[in-house]
Formats: sequence, C-alpha cells, structure tokens
Amino acid sequence: MDESNFSLYNRIGLFAGLAGFILVLVSPAPEGISPEGWRTAAVAVLMATWWITEAVPLAATALLPIALFPLFGIMPAKAVTASYGDPNIYLFAGGFFIAMAMQKWGLHERIALNIVKRTGTNMNRLVLGFMISTAGISLWISNTATALMMMPIAMAIVTVIEEQRGKEATANFSICLLLGIAYASSIGGMGTPIGTPPNIVFLSKYQAQYPEGPPIAFLQWMMFGVPLVLVMLPLTWLILTKILFRFDSVESKAAADEIDRRLAALGPINRGEMVVLGVFVMSALGWIFRADLEFDAFKIPGWSNLFPNPDAIRDDTVAILAATVLFITPVDLRKGEFVLDWNWAKRIPWDILILFGGGLALANGLETVKLVDWIGGKFALLEGVSPFVIVLTICAGITLVGELASNVAMITIMIPILVGAAPVLNIHPLLLMVPATLAASCGFMLPVATPPNAIVFGTGKIPIPRMVRAGIAIDILGILLVTFLGYYVVTAVLGIDVGAFPAWAVKPAP
Repeated sequence: MDESNFSLYNRIGLFAGLAGFILVLVSPAPEGISPEGWRTAAVAVLMATWWITEAVPLAATALLPIALFPLFGIMPAKAVTASYGDPNIYLFAGGFFIAMAMQKWGLHERIALNIVKRTGTNMNRLVLGFMISTAGISLWISNTATALMMMPIAMAIVTVIEEQRGKEATANFSICLLLGIAYASSIGGMGTPIGTPPNIVFLSKYQAQYPEGPPIAFLQWMMFGVPLVLVMLPLTWLILTKILFRFDSVESKAAADEIDRRLAALGPINRGEMVVLGVFVMSALGWIFRADLEFDAFKIPGWSNLFPNPDAIRDDTVAILAATVLFITPVDLRKGEFVLDWNWAKRIPWDILILFGGGLALANGLETVKLVDWIGGKFALLEGVSPFVIVLTICAGITLVGELASNVAMITIMIPILVGAAPVLNIHPLLLMVPATLAASCGFMLPVATPPNAIVFGTGKIPIPRMVRAGIAIDILGILLVTFLGYYVVTAVLGIDVGAFPAWAVKPAP
C-alpha cells in the first residue's frame, strides 16, 4: 500500500477491524457455535474488514491465519500453511510467467496492434479493436496484467489524436477508449479459469469443499465463459460509444500512422516472441485437451492418458511446465539470454498468490469449525423463493458490494457462505457459486472495484462522475447477463439439475 494514500477510509477500516475482532472475542458465542467457531468468526471479521477497506495490504491480511489459527486452537499450523500451496495458485503463477515473457519481448503489443489495424482506424472501430484485443489477451492472462500491457499503447493513440483534433473535441473518445480497455480486461477475464483471480479462488475452494464433486474442466469453463464474453463485449462497446459517450467517428490518419510506426518499430518477429507464442499456444491446447472430452457421439482422449497416472496431471502441471520451458529456452546462449529470466519473473504480483492462500486458509478454518453450516442456516428465510431470483439477488449483491472492495476479497468471503447456504436452500451449490464468481468481475463503477478500473483512472483522463455513470449501466448489463447465463447456460454445460441437491455435496454427519 502507498503510505501517502492512506485515507480516512483506510484508517477507519484499520481500527474497525481490530474493534470488531476484540468485540467478537469477548462476546459470548451464539447458540450453535462452538468456542473455536466463535474465535474463527473473530478472525473472519478482522480479515474481511481489512480486506474490504484495504487498511492493511491484502497479502499481509491473508497471512493472518498462519499466526491466529494455531494460537486460537482452530487449526494446526501445518494444516493452515497447506492452503498457501494449493495447486491452483501455481496455475495462476504459470499464467503470470507467460504474461511476463510476453511483456519482455513485446508480443502483447504486436498482437494488439495487428488486431486494431485490422478492425480499422475509424474512431468507433478503434475502441472496438482495442476492446477485442484486450479481451482476447485477458482470456489467457490476468486482467490486471492485460490492462497494464494495453495502457501504454492506448495512451499513445489518445495523445496523437488529441494533438490532431484537440483535447476537448476528443474527450469522449478518450474516455471510451480507456474505459473500454478496463471493462474489456474484466470481461475477457471471465472467459477462462485463469483469466482473473476470482475464477481461481472459486476453483480452489470448490475442490477443497467438495472433493467428491465433478471437476470443472478448462474447456467446460470456456463453454459458458466465452459465450458471455462474446455477448457482453459488443454490448458494452455499443453502450459506451452509441449511448453514453457519443463522438464524431471519423477516420483517424494520425492513429493509423501511430499504429504503423509502432509496428515498424517492433520489426520482424524475433526468436523470443516466436518461443513465447509457441509456448502460449501449446499451453492453451494443453489445458483444453488435458482430460478426455466426451460428446454425445464420440470421445476425444486427453493427452494425459499417455502418462502412468493421468489423474495426477492437472492444469497447474501444464502452467509450470510452460514456465519452465520459458526459463530454459535460450535466445542467445553465448550471452546467457533466455526467453524468461528471474529479473522479469520476480515482477509478477506475488501478493495476489498469497491472497489466494489466505482466502483458502480462512475458508478451510470456517469449514473445520462448522461455522459455514451455521451461517448457511440463516438463509432459511429464503426457502421457497425461486432459484432464479436467488441467483439474481446474489449477483446483484456481489456486484454492488464489490464496487467498494477487492473482487478477490469479495469472492473469498462469499464462497464459504454460499457453500453453507446451498443445502439450506436445497439448491445445487454450483448454481450459486459460478454466477457469484462471474459477478465478482462485474464491478465497473468505481476505481477501487477492480485493478483495471484503477489503472485507467490513474491516467487522470476519466472524471469520477463519468466513470460512475458508465459503470452503473455496465453493472446492470453484467448482473442480467451473468444471471441468465448462470441459470440457463452453466446448468446445461455442467449438467446441473436446478431442482436437486447433489449427493456429492452432502456433508457427512459429525
């Protein structure tokens, strides 16, 4: 955290978290909660408050279970620290390494510029081209990394158009382009399991909570995630350019010249780019075709069947193998130059990986002391309400509350609650958890909602009122699309019976 930006909101959060923690500890436990469960609730209050207000760095808060759970007799240290080595953390780390290699060799810029060049330099199409290239990269790389990669390219285009036509005349275009990149980063991240941190948080917690549940394959996620991207991205572009921020959409020769100049500066594709592109494509194919793909009429055997223990091979295996190839493939062996080196690799956001571990540790603690079941029991008030309405309410609540909190922190807190709510409501847990996860990426209104929002707001070209205005419209769009997709598409892809609670989700009696 930047100490110079430690606001009143942060200071209130710091002391509110400590006060809530102490208050819960000294209060008698409600009926149905064990002493260990109540102490876990105190830790959860502290962590949730600090996460939501970002009073303490998110990763630092995520480390609290390692110290507090053993001290309060909740879980032994060995069991707590196991959460920080969850396989899905390494899946995301592998994606970060690929992103760093792309950035080192400029492959992301080459991909983006070629897409934008082909969509055209009409100003409306420029926005669309940047949104398509941003979402396409964000499918495979963290939305935060994608926004950081795309921003320098977008700012160069904004600068040359402002010089040509004036800042006031192009203000709406600039806002559209920058917001389009932020929103496309978040929208694209919904399309694959590795596109955004909330997806990884969900998969880790789902597998931990339901070890007997059917795994969600990479391709299965894409079967509902990619359609969401394909529908939401053009609708978002239309809302931004045709309704909220209209501008004269003229051909921009200055933008075309800037794109050509940047492509020329990149020169012919070099060895480093070719290796990264090859590893990137092979990784994607490795994730998609790792396990058997079964269709009604035929089955495509997964490549993992070629090895002695196919079940032991996971998506994180592919990710780390890809990273290893990047580290060991030389570009110039005499100079000791490799496709990826540690000076670049150490730039990945390690704090996000620690945050994953802390969220899993908290969830495991809540499960161990049966606090999840107690919280879930409070959802009995919703018994008899239509599952569709419940899903819509959850999506709306997570989206709106997530405007004021980290989306990773929000889904970290919500998944254990939904695990407890599912049996009480007699609703398939995935029908609640998958839409909730996607909704966590739908915070478009405020800079603090998602890292891409903060990145584009940091350019100083987007006033808060205009960001809020656009965000409200896209929030509503996201809530509706995610709800409909969750209820109709996710259920079909994952074989969810809306009216039945699966046997694998039934927790054994204590």
